[in-house]
Amino acid sequence: MKKISVLIVDDISETRESIRRLLQFESDIKVIGEAGSGSEAIRLAEELHPDIVLMDINMPEMDGIRATELLTLRVPASAVIIMSVQGEQAYLRRAMMAGAREYIIKPFTSDELAGAIAKVHEIEERKRQALGASAQAAAPVSQPRSGRVLSFFSTKGGVGKTTLAVNLAVSLAATGKWRVLLVDLNLQFGDVAVFLNLTPKRTIADITQASSLNYAEIQSCLLTHSSGLQVLTAPTRPEYAELVTAEHIDKILTEVKPHFDFIICDNISRFEDISLVSFDAAEQIWLVVSTDIPTLKNTKLSLEVLDGLHHSDKVRLILNRSGKEMGLDMQDVEKALNFRVSYEIPSDGRNLVAAVNKGVPFVSGHPGSKAAEGIRKMVEDLTLPRPAQDIAKFSPQQPSLWHYFRGIGKVFGF
Repeated sequence: MKKISVLIVDDISETRESIRRLLQFESDIKVIGEAGSGSEAIRLAEELHPDIVLMDINMPEMDGIRATELLTLRVPASAVIIMSVQGEQAYLRRAMMAGAREYIIKPFTSDELAGAIAKVHEIEERKRQALGASAQAAAPVSQPRSGRVLSFFSTKGGVGKTTLAVNLAVSLAATGKWRVLLVDLNLQFGDVAVFLNLTPKRTIADITQASSLNYAEIQSCLLTHSSGLQVLTAPTRPEYAELVTAEHIDKILTEVKPHFDFIICDNISRFEDISLVSFDAAEQIWLVVSTDIPTLKNTKLSLEVLDGLHHSDKVRLILNRSGKEMGLDMQDVEKALNFRVSYEIPSDGRNLVAAVNKGVPFVSGHPGSKAAEGIRKMVEDLTLPRPAQDIAKFSPQQPSLWHYFRGIGKVFGF
């Protein structure tokens, strides 16, 4: 008889070991993994597909309730049992609303734990049989996803490119409908992790040192934000950026496409090999501009370069921090650049700076702000059903152009 596979999730290693010992003499239960955080639990559950996830409720970074919500969406065949020292009805209600199948209070005996696991597993098996899905649950198959790459670019720092990339990614992921990956391609001084209050353990530089660059290796380096967003962070030190080449980025983007609905790349503000790879892979290039004259001048040049790279049809111009007090309005910008502005994000400096300093995206911390409304408009447009011809239009079968422009930095004096 197939044993019930169990994943243990608790931020305290001693507790995980105690639970493992409680289950080691149960002949019909097998512990197949341990996780010390909610984000690690999601990664391992997607990889191992356990029958049961034993989830601690109080964990830093992402608590057990949020992790349960995400697991219910991403790995529905895995049933979650919440473990907690809290016995109040409010906690029980929150756990059940998140999708948990059972709630047990610490401390518990081996009989209580094994009994809860067996009961939940039996109910889930009966449910699968009734739905005629037992075979599918026994051998879960991940359906390929659309892998739409959105590449954020700006002509200089300080215009809000990373802020917009982070907030768009969080908004898409928070719905629970789409799997979203945010890739920090500012390899020397990327700030995506800071914006999300995440602490990288492994980064994009670690992937390049692996014996084979495959999705399993990439997945082991991803962080999961409480919104459900997964993040591939920039190296933790500037010198490690040298380990990452354009060929690595090309391979990484190819590997992750079947596993995500949206892949958002936050590029460095320069035309270089890695940025060009990102542009080639992108369905859309989101060019962020502000109303100061130096930025407009450089944006004009960038539009000319992107046209030379045959990417004009991909460009979406985002006017950030717009407002009458800036001296120039959207019409002035469009006239100066001879290019239509796709989206306008109103100026809201106080809320945005506060959000950055707290590591909380403004779409979460200030959802009623006009800037958050602008992001929601982007999400609405991105997630509209697409005609078949639009999907074919962005087929990745076109030959890559980036290697033909490796000397572009010398041409423009970078």
